[in-house]
Amino acid sequence: MPLSEHEQRLLEQIERALVDDDPKFASSVRTGDRRLKARRKLQLGALLVLIGLGLLIGGVAKWIPLGVVGFLVMFAGAALAVLNYRSATGAPEQASGAAPGASGPAGRGRAGKARRQPLKSRLEERFRRRYDQ
Repeated sequence: MPLSEHEQRLLEQIERALVDDDPKFASSVRTGDRRLKARRKLQLGALLVLIGLGLLIGGVAKWIPLGVVGFLVMFAGAALAVLNYRSATGAPEQASGAAPGASGPAGRGRAGKARRQPLKSRLEERFRRRYDQ
């Protein structure tokens, strides 16, 4: 459902006030595809793995400390790639107006199943059931 003109004006005023009050926060919460940053980090991680592998091989052949540095660079690149893999390849986050059960790229294989509740909610529910009995 689209916003009315009055609601759009209010939203624009709120956005302007936010940018005026805290521009750093406003720029961090702007809408955009976060997958692009994650993809860049994934590519950087892969590049670091290759550079680290080259340093490792060069270090083993000539100078051992260079090999150690190469291993550390390779490890850091692999960690960077692994930590950003899910964000880089996943579907964009759903907007607040989207239905949580809507099937999309992220819902493959899980269509029709409800999202699992967080552990805290499940534990609280178990406690309530036991307490009520």
